[in-house]
Amino acid sequence: MSAAALFFWILNAALDTAGHLALKAAAVTEHETEWRRWKTMLSLPVMWLGLGCFVFEFFAWLALLSLIPLSLAVLIGSINIVVVMLAGKLLFHERLDRMRVAGMWLISMGVAMAGGFAGVGT
Repeated sequence: MSAAALFFWILNAALDTAGHLALKAAAVTEHETEWRRWKTMLSLPVMWLGLGCFVFEFFAWLALLSLIPLSLAVLIGSINIVVVMLAGKLLFHERLDRMRVAGMWLISMGVAMAGGFAGVGT
């Protein structure tokens, strides 16, 4: 995998994670009605930060797809799930049970194998 592809892969994971975390932070507001909740969320800068992260992630993803095959991009892009789960644990104290940890481990091994063998045979 080229240095540019590695850069856009990491950028994609960072923007995806930041977007998810920002939207989660906006979503944990509490109000008496659902209408007020949405009104509050839409007025929070963190909500718009999250949406902005996803817009920039879209362009990072397009750049990554221009450099590597779609099948490889989707495989290595799976690491976003692991990064978001770990960040959720750290920032929002979300629960990681055995099955989730096992899933994270399997995803990580798959990404390592797909990324590690990306240059083989080319």
